[in-house]
Amino acid sequence: MAVEQAQEPEKTIEVQNLSKIYGNFEALRDVSFEVKKGEILGFLGPNGAGKTTTMRILTGFMPPSSGTARVAGYDIFSESLKARKRIGYLPESVPLYTEMTVYDYLDFAARLRDVPHRDTAIERAMEMTNLGERADTLIGKLSKGFRQRVGIAQALVHEPEVLIMDEPTIGLDPKQIIEVRNLIKSLGGEHTVILSTHILPEVSQTCTRVLIINDGKIVAEDTPARLTARVRGAEHIFLQVAKPAPEIPSALEKVQGVLGVQAKDSATGTYEIETTLGTDRRADIATMAVQKGWGLLELRPVGMSLEEVFLKLTTEESEQVGQ
Repeated sequence: MAVEQAQEPEKTIEVQNLSKIYGNFEALRDVSFEVKKGEILGFLGPNGAGKTTTMRILTGFMPPSSGTARVAGYDIFSESLKARKRIGYLPESVPLYTEMTVYDYLDFAARLRDVPHRDTAIERAMEMTNLGERADTLIGKLSKGFRQRVGIAQALVHEPEVLIMDEPTIGLDPKQIIEVRNLIKSLGGEHTVILSTHILPEVSQTCTRVLIINDGKIVAEDTPARLTARVRGAEHIFLQVAKPAPEIPSALEKVQGVLGVQAKDSATGTYEIETTLGTDRRADIATMAVQKGWGLLELRPVGMSLEEVFLKLTTEESEQVGQ
């Protein structure tokens, strides 16, 4: 008789109606979200918003007051051991044993997780985090940057399906930050990653999707590019021409989908054009610029920075709560 094999879930993480109450304080309020296999999700929020509480619940460190969470198809509470075997966790402050060598510490972490073929698994984790030359070094003698790499290696040593990382580049120098970002990008697809960080450019450069939490509830969830457009309510295009003229704004406003045109600097011939959401009018604008002989120099979309999106969403939410 053929053995029926369990299908791998498309949604690696499923959170439904999660709430957490401490006395009279509601840290999480009916939080629900999903993360598909291979996604890199940026988890953002101001201090006290509920990020750490959510991650502690997902990793099995604390139970919710209500709601459910499933990781790789397993309930994090009723099937806790099965779920936790599939999670790699990098907390903001990694509990390292400074009197152990890098290799011994990773061997210890692998033993705790009952990893088969430990030597191979440790070598793989060290190679991925560029720790090979530090294998016999005492952790207490490592720089902060290399200690962070050890923390990432222990989260990877058992090849988990899900990686939950809290401030993974904290304390690293610029070169190491780039290396860790590239590592996280390489993990997407093979692993599902939740990345919590206060460094917003890191999210825009690393993550495929962003989830913003504020005051214990989700206030936005989308790709960085779509979040920008949604917050603005329109698309924005930058135009520079060699021959600026007073009639250019009124001419551009006749292009289908153009909502408005602002002359930014008449001396340099720069304009910002607002168009309807979900449309790309650059081809039409370029055609008009060429036909009218304006001398097209530059044409590109203009987006808000993730910092601006983050501040707008969290500030508006806080103002509504205070009213």
